[in-house]
Amino acid sequence: MTRMDIAALAPAAYKALIALDSRSLQGDLPAGLLDLVKLRVSQINGCAYCVDSHSHDAVKGGESPARVYAVAAWDEGPAFTEGERAALALAESMTRLSEGAPRVPDDVWERARAHYDDAQLAQLVMIITTINAWNRVSVAVRMTPESFA
Repeated sequence: MTRMDIAALAPAAYKALIALDSRSLQGDLPAGLLDLVKLRVSQINGCAYCVDSHSHDAVKGGESPARVYAVAAWDEGPAFTEGERAALALAESMTRLSEGAPRVPDDVWERARAHYDDAQLAQLVMIITTINAWNRVSVAVRMTPESFA
């Protein structure tokens, strides 16, 4: 039960977030990796709308359902490459800023840097930032997942 139609009530800000989202996707990182990162951030933030959306996006983009299910426990088992693990670790660290752990520790950053160049790291930072913003909007207004609408 959506609380409000945020797109109708704050159209300029909503469009700006859409524009930020589309610009965050510009780069050479694989869409599948970005879907997995967005899914993990959305799981951490408890955003039902975005978990639903990005789970479906990942499968439509070619991810196996098994890998999509495994995102919640990405650091266990063999489902992900070291590069994917580095991106997911960065996503978790950036999303859990207030949980008392060092904020984006050097080892997490260096692990990501070992797999991604500066332009790719910038793209990861922006996509993680953007999905965190979307999660906060979606959770606050209780956007209804499309699968359940």
